[in-house]
Amino acid sequence: MCENNKYIRFDWAAKRMLRDKANFGVLEGLVTVLLNEKIHITEILESEGNQEEMYDKFNRVDIKATNSRGDIIIVEIQLTRELYYLERILYGVSKAITEHISLGDKYDKVKKVYSINILYFDIGQGSDYLYHGTTVFRGVHTNDKLVVKTKEHEAISSKMPEDIFPEYFIIRVNEFNKIATTPLEEWLDYLKNGHIKDDTTAPGLEEARKRLQYLSMNKQEKQAYDRHIDAIMVQNDVLDTAKMEGRAEGWAEGKAKGWAEGKAKGRAEGRAEGRAEGKAEGRAEGRAEGILETASKMKSHGLSAETIAQITGLPIDDIRKL
Repeated sequence: MCENNKYIRFDWAAKRMLRDKANFGVLEGLVTVLLNEKIHITEILESEGNQEEMYDKFNRVDIKATNSRGDIIIVEIQLTRELYYLERILYGVSKAITEHISLGDKYDKVKKVYSINILYFDIGQGSDYLYHGTTVFRGVHTNDKLVVKTKEHEAISSKMPEDIFPEYFIIRVNEFNKIATTPLEEWLDYLKNGHIKDDTTAPGLEEARKRLQYLSMNKQEKQAYDRHIDAIMVQNDVLDTAKMEGRAEGWAEGKAKGWAEGKAKGRAEGRAEGRAEGKAEGRAEGRAEGILETASKMKSHGLSAETIAQITGLPIDDIRKL
């Protein structure tokens, strides 16, 4: 990419730049594209929840904001794999809800929360780069959606569960491998590759193109940003190396284990075959001895060699030697 068109990564901007009201338009654009409705950010909220006890967890997210309706929007960017990331998403949403309702408030003060998670690691199986989850109650037998009737300001209004319960967006950045033609695809192209079209009309990206240019940073900011990029590269290299070493060790262990198991299996099979062959040989020898003994008794009773041969199947010469 040309140095003049080098744009700051979104994960860096989220931590350092998008909290500035002058840059709200970038975040508004991303949320607008995801929700498919115009979103206006009014405030960036403190994302470090107060600890009530020493073992209580902070609610650390990259951005926590409110829109013009009072809904809470959580944006979190995760660069490396975390074992319990789904649980972390749930905790972040739950913490945001409880932090913004006071003791004694009625439950109508509960805020709607949008959780936007931008992931640069493989969280699991799935072929799409964007997943969206909402809470919907459907009839077990009728499959109809539950609509809750409530009385508000002397009027009866209908609420759907998805109007109240949190919504979750999981953006799997590394799964995006398309030519950007839609606003959502343009955003994914920026998140993954740092590309922004000069003629973009995608909400938020025009603001990003103007405000998130690398050349607009001062020397100290550039140095800090460059260290951040280097750290990401080293981190990814370490993870890739660990994966390769893990696969190599797994292959070696599997091979050694397979050889040992094969050897043990071979010994076991050999012993089994030996026992089987021994039993078979023993039975065969026993049958042969029994036939010879029977033939000898027949001969002692005066039966001819020809008759004995027909009955036992023994050669006449062997019968005559008895």
